[in-house]
Amino acid sequence: MTVCPGGDRVGRALASAGVAANPSARATNSLTAVILLVKNLLYTLFVTGLLVGWLPLRVFEARANLPAWLSWLHWIGAGLVVAGVAIYVHCLWHLIRKGQGTPVPFDPPRRLVQRGLYRWTRNPCYLAVLLMVAGEALFLQSQHVAVYLVCLACLLQIVVVLHEEPAMSFRFGAMYEDYKRAVPRWWPRRPAPAEPDRPA
Repeated sequence: MTVCPGGDRVGRALASAGVAANPSARATNSLTAVILLVKNLLYTLFVTGLLVGWLPLRVFEARANLPAWLSWLHWIGAGLVVAGVAIYVHCLWHLIRKGQGTPVPFDPPRRLVQRGLYRWTRNPCYLAVLLMVAGEALFLQSQHVAVYLVCLACLLQIVVVLHEEPAMSFRFGAMYEDYKRAVPRWWPRRPAPAEPDRPA
């Protein structure tokens, strides 16, 4: 029997990196990743689409008309929508890759995400939704959508305070409590620089 030099070292390196050597395990991991991606896409389509699209543009502003010409307010509104979409995609990427979950409260991340914009604020995904709705209100010059924006912000505050934060504290314990103390709930704040290791 021929033994490949260094094969044992390669196997240990793969195991320490979390790479499954078993083909069936790799297939299971790939299937799990696909299911997670599909769940996030469905959540975006139905829940975020409801909050950003159907409710403000079909319920609160059923007679929305596109402007005949674009003023600076329209450009600001369009910029807010684009920024909100970019932030939302950024957050979704981290929730899938690092958190292994979704933004939906009944299917939360399995790991606490403290990367990217989650180092600046604890709820960047919700802020992205509010940015998109604010951009719609400005672009359409709609007081009705602005009223919806205020209602949505109040609803998200209630959901975060009464449901999500207690659930996260129960799930992640002291790790989440430290995260709460370090990162604000809504208003973004520059992350504190990492403290250098002190000599022993």
